[in-house]
Amino acid sequence: MTRITAGNAARQDFIPLMRELVRAYQAFAAYDAAGYRGKDLTVPQADVIFTLGNTPGLTFKQIGKSTLITKGTLTGVIDRLEGKGLVKRVPSADDGRCTVVGLTAKGRRLFEQEFPRQIRHIKERFDRLTGSEREQGVRLLRKITAAFR
Repeated sequence: MTRITAGNAARQDFIPLMRELVRAYQAFAAYDAAGYRGKDLTVPQADVIFTLGNTPGLTFKQIGKSTLITKGTLTGVIDRLEGKGLVKRVPSADDGRCTVVGLTAKGRRLFEQEFPRQIRHIKERFDRLTGSEREQGVRLLRKITAAFR
């Protein structure tokens, strides 16, 4: 194994992959966020709405596992969505220690309108790749994810 020093650190062969991975994420995140302009939703708020959309409601733990929102941020996101009348909290029927978050009627209408629109927005870009390229991307990203676990 080659010793990594300050002099050779920037020349490691994984650096170009790392940079492209970050660039890809940044490009995707910017394009995704552009789809919410004028909708009075932040990306994390939309993530929660879209996660809850086809469910009877989820606990905070379930929402956290299904979204990219950290536990510390999630409460604030839910608070703001509740303030907008888009979600409601109810005690869990199964576990009194848990709270279930579900969409209100207003939240469900927003989900039904915005989720398909946002998927169409993102699909426009993924359609630039062939099916084979998308499958190859998934396989490679799964390998990269596994390397960091």
